[in-house]
Amino acid sequence: MGEQGASKRVKEANRKSAPEPGRTAAPRSSRTAGTGSARAAESGSRRAAEPESRLAMVRRARRINRELAEVYPYAHPELDFRNSFELLVATVLSAQTTDLRVNQTTPALFAKYPTPEDLAAAVPEEVEELIRPTGFFRAKTKSIMGLSAALRDDFGGEVPGRLEDLVKLPGVGRKTAFVVLGNAFGVPGITVDTHFMRLARRWKWTESDDPVKIEAEVATIFPKSEWTMLSHRVIFHGRRICHARKPACGACPITHLCPSYGEGETDPEKAAKLLKYEKGGFPGQRLNPPPDYPGRPAPPLGASG
Repeated sequence: MGEQGASKRVKEANRKSAPEPGRTAAPRSSRTAGTGSARAAESGSRRAAEPESRLAMVRRARRINRELAEVYPYAHPELDFRNSFELLVATVLSAQTTDLRVNQTTPALFAKYPTPEDLAAAVPEEVEELIRPTGFFRAKTKSIMGLSAALRDDFGGEVPGRLEDLVKLPGVGRKTAFVVLGNAFGVPGITVDTHFMRLARRWKWTESDDPVKIEAEVATIFPKSEWTMLSHRVIFHGRRICHARKPACGACPITHLCPSYGEGETDPEKAAKLLKYEKGGFPGQRLNPPPDYPGRPAPPLGASG
């Protein structure tokens, strides 16, 4: 009786595991191996089905930061500058254009106007002509000449190292101020540009589309000591892989942590063709990148690259 019972149980188990009529059972290896894309999709589906707790989100966010640090150990501000004044002016000029275009434009500007006093006393039309390639050149001329005059008159020709002082300067908002504070003064800050906003939302760090609110929410997730480098890493990833219109999901190293996996191209070969700058084998944005940058320097204005 015991052997008959065991035989019955085996037959029942085999019946349940058999494929349905009209379907072919997949090989065991294909059911268990799985690709990185499949795992990412499965992970994303699981996260979508199960609401993520605040604690789980914070842990995932911090892991993203750690893994991005391994992917971009050379992350840095992508504007060429030699001092805080040049960084301030370059950041103001970078609005509504690329850092590359700014880097190609500022050498001539700073050669002619190396100090706030020089730029404040410039002829506006001459400044406009120099910065024309960055776009909105009349408004930008007014801003950089205005901030230069304020530095000359109110700060002894020096760029202040406090947020409350920087945001009073013409054309300087919180984003610009944090770029300067973090990279010229070593004061931690979160730079919420369009790339940072996009990725913070894709990664479910926030649901807001307001830069100030995003800054405040992200600040509660990460220790203050990480803010500046976090900004560089997220912006690097947004420019190189997690693009606005067509993210290169299939070439992304953190798909296993991304709840938005699948918004972009998931085929690895097709995704690889979407990569930009050093990830795609192209020149970077800086004419004078840091020594540890693994890509090629950008070409000067008018040069082929």
